[in-house]
Amino acid sequence: MVSLMRTIRSVRRVGLREWWRQMQYIGDAKSGTYIGKDQFGNRYYENRNAEEEIPGRHRWVDFAQHDYNATQVPPEWHSWIQHIRKDPPTNDVVLQNSTPPWKAPYVENLTGTRGAYKPYNTVVPKIKAWEPTVKSRA
Repeated sequence: MVSLMRTIRSVRRVGLREWWRQMQYIGDAKSGTYIGKDQFGNRYYENRNAEEEIPGRHRWVDFAQHDYNATQVPPEWHSWIQHIRKDPPTNDVVLQNSTPPWKAPYVENLTGTRGAYKPYNTVVPKIKAWEPTVKSRA
């Protein structure tokens, strides 16, 4: 449950419209520093103020799509959100230099969508279904 003072403070910082959108999408009133944006359009924020945020919940994602899931967060941003890396990918020199240019771009998991992988069988079936033959009547 969000306290009244925290709600008022958040409305002042982000505005009434953004506050309402946050309450509809993430169910919490958050305000923080904009850190960066990924290739999907997701925006990443951080609030280091210890009095406002619950420990471990001071980094979050604002998803670009309404129908979102966790696979829309690329691995480099996921490692920053989960505190595996200290610096975000936009500021991490090691991460920027270690990514080879030939590496394919990250693609979200498309299971359950039209773009999902559908395997097909190329083996001849061992059992063939019986098909009746009709003799012509003379």
